[in-house]
Amino acid sequence: MSIDEFTSTLNEWGSQRIPFLFLVDFEMKKPLAFRLSEIDPAKLMYNFNGVTNVPAKEVNKRDLAFQKFPLSLDEFRNKFSEVVRHLEYGDSYLTNLTVRTALDINLPLRELFHISQARYKLLMDNSFLVFSPEIFVQIRNGSIFSYPMKGTIDAAIPQAREKILHDVKELAEHVTIVDLIRNDLSRVAGNVRVTRFRYIDELRTNGKVLLQVSSEITGEMEHSYLDQLGTLIVNLLPAGSVSGAPKARTVEIIRHAEGEDRGYYTGVAGIFDGQNFDSGVMIRFIEQQGNNMYYRSGGGITTQSELEKEYQEVIDKIYVPLD
Repeated sequence: MSIDEFTSTLNEWGSQRIPFLFLVDFEMKKPLAFRLSEIDPAKLMYNFNGVTNVPAKEVNKRDLAFQKFPLSLDEFRNKFSEVVRHLEYGDSYLTNLTVRTALDINLPLRELFHISQARYKLLMDNSFLVFSPEIFVQIRNGSIFSYPMKGTIDAAIPQAREKILHDVKELAEHVTIVDLIRNDLSRVAGNVRVTRFRYIDELRTNGKVLLQVSSEITGEMEHSYLDQLGTLIVNLLPAGSVSGAPKARTVEIIRHAEGEDRGYYTGVAGIFDGQNFDSGVMIRFIEQQGNNMYYRSGGGITTQSELEKEYQEVIDKIYVPLD
């Protein structure tokens, strides 16, 4: 369906209080919408904050063998340098740069869906798997909430919490995203404000423990917002935390620097139960192409970014969350 058809469909379902699930790719070329009652678990499995269409399955976590083959530092440097050039020209203040990494995993995507732990899990047609920790927006009782995540560090680093919270580059990056998301929410809600600034979540992976910095932004919806759910979603896309600022120009920079469509990676998936709305950014993403597996990961680049640190962050974000 086109983005216009997607928008009108979700507006109609929202106004009729019909429960649905949706996916929108980063480029907004292939949006999908499904009535919850019509989803076939053989084709689409989901678990969004405990709302799921599949029963839990016991899988031996010790069976997981996971090896990554990242692009070389020189290959990453070429993409990084292209982004930095635009940052130095003032075309962007913050650009989210992502890459694709080849994987060797001994378990199929369906098994990985069951063993992974995340707020948002989705397996689509056995072609890609999402296990994302990042909320896009939630709407409850007439209030809208967003929790942009920006800033990651290995918890094993001495004084990791203090280092990530006092890092000047990380602070500037986080402030930029918070300001962007606050402006985005102001397009669809009133009384938008930052209610929590730079708190830390702990993420346990198959390789290490990571600390992730987030903030909470809230606003108040108009009484008739359920009649315009599709319009609301599209007005907020793409997600600011995985694009950058200013958004339109930065998306152009991303397209040129990355050299390929992201597809559903860094898009948004969400669910509406007939009353409340929940959605996540599709980060932490594995896709299967033929017999090959690839993981997509990335991070925010500013003029203060250091090549080696950004390269390592991309690698650190390649993981399966097991606890």
